[in-house]
Amino acid sequence: MSSRNHKDSLLGHFVSELEETFIALILGVMTIITFVNVILRYGFNTGLIWGLELVTFLFAWLVLFGVSYAVKTTANLGVDAILNIVSPTARRAMSLIAAAVCVFYAILILKGAWDYWANFANLPQTTGRWFPTGFEEMKRTSYRSWYEVVDIPMPEWLRFIEPWINQGEAYEKIPRFIPYFMLPFGAFLLLVRFVQAAGRIWSGAEESLIVSHEAEDAVGDVAHLNKED
Repeated sequence: MSSRNHKDSLLGHFVSELEETFIALILGVMTIITFVNVILRYGFNTGLIWGLELVTFLFAWLVLFGVSYAVKTTANLGVDAILNIVSPTARRAMSLIAAAVCVFYAILILKGAWDYWANFANLPQTTGRWFPTGFEEMKRTSYRSWYEVVDIPMPEWLRFIEPWINQGEAYEKIPRFIPYFMLPFGAFLLLVRFVQAAGRIWSGAEESLIVSHEAEDAVGDVAHLNKED
């Protein structure tokens, strides 16, 4: 293995580990907050007022982040009954068409996610009905960065954003553009994963978007165990 390939594999391994760690961290934080809230509610008749809202946001982050990670690891579900009965050439063509549709879908999701999030971040929305053709002209009346969440208090270490995004006004709660940022970020990751998957199919590294057959493997394992019994 060349030095370049070795470095690429190390970088890819680091990124994969980082993503898995982030997903595990979200699950851990959700579990801890929920557990603490249950103990406080039933043991001390109190609770974390902001706990439910934070867990809701974290769950949304987990879903959005997990979608792109599933595409990357080919853990998403798919049906390949037709692909398995056609010729390799037809299979490749159908897989490329499916990948193009997925990329198109991801672009639509990214545009919609950006336009929704930009409304809360003092950023311009995109123009164009299907594809972004530019950015709209921002007006002062369009600023929505003062929108806050319902319960999660503003931490002191985030106060540095107030002068340049909220005209120096103090936040009582976390501004919505912070938790909502996962919308365009998750959509962007999904687009990147689909482009990467399309590239692997084009280069011949993979035959389709469907690589994992965990359900079939599980059925095979059970059948094998039954035969042994």
